[in-house]
Amino acid sequence: MGVQYTFISCRTALSPSGLPGLTYSLNPYVGCEHGCAYCYSPSVLKDKQLAESWGRAVRVKRDIAEVLAFEVNHKNRGVVGVSTVTDPYQPIEKTVELTRKCIEILAQHDFPVSLQTKSDLILRDSDLIAPKKFDVGVTITTMDRDLARLLEPGASPPDARAQVIEEFSERGVDTWIFLGPIIPEINDDEKSLREVIAIAARSRSKILYDRLNLRQWVLERLQPALEGERPGLVERLPQILGGGTFWREICSRIKSICSALGVRCEAAFLS
Repeated sequence: MGVQYTFISCRTALSPSGLPGLTYSLNPYVGCEHGCAYCYSPSVLKDKQLAESWGRAVRVKRDIAEVLAFEVNHKNRGVVGVSTVTDPYQPIEKTVELTRKCIEILAQHDFPVSLQTKSDLILRDSDLIAPKKFDVGVTITTMDRDLARLLEPGASPPDARAQVIEEFSERGVDTWIFLGPIIPEINDDEKSLREVIAIAARSRSKILYDRLNLRQWVLERLQPALEGERPGLVERLPQILGGGTFWREICSRIKSICSALGVRCEAAFLS
């Protein structure tokens, strides 16, 4: 089944962000073709229909660049997170180039930009993404290609994402890896964590890590993805994640590996 695209208008391009280090968020798309099984964005958007069609329906904010061009002249400068809800470099971006148009406008008006993606399409915009004006973050949940394909079917393979981090780091751009979500019995073992952190060590990148967030509709979408890997795990996840033991052990394990490899790290969300 293909992806259904709906072209919509937007009322604002720069929305206030409550995320650490970000003043604004900018999301050219609603919905994401990557179709990650663990994504809780539909819950953030409070959209059940979107949750049920996650990965198969994308709303494209066709006029976001024009709206942004107006707003940058009327809003205070601040760090813009692109994107905080859905991936700015999902496949439709290759055609419509909304993210490219927006980051060009932001750079021209001296708005610092923080980019986060799971796609090597970001390399297309290397001519715009300059040191000091941008930082680049790539989500790497696992270096296991088969597991990544299961959890993140539409995203670039993990080795391609690692190449993104290494290339931008070589260009002098500040880089970071989002290691998450960490799912019990799936990608929480020492080998899996070490493989991702080793990329951060090679590229002098920071690690931000986070656990699986069981917001509304997540378990329903995880069920078909995980049942073949760990039968019965989905039913146990609320109990495992509900206690503090699992996360304390994971935090300790990550900090230990990062310390050994000389990598800066911190939990993505303090709460």
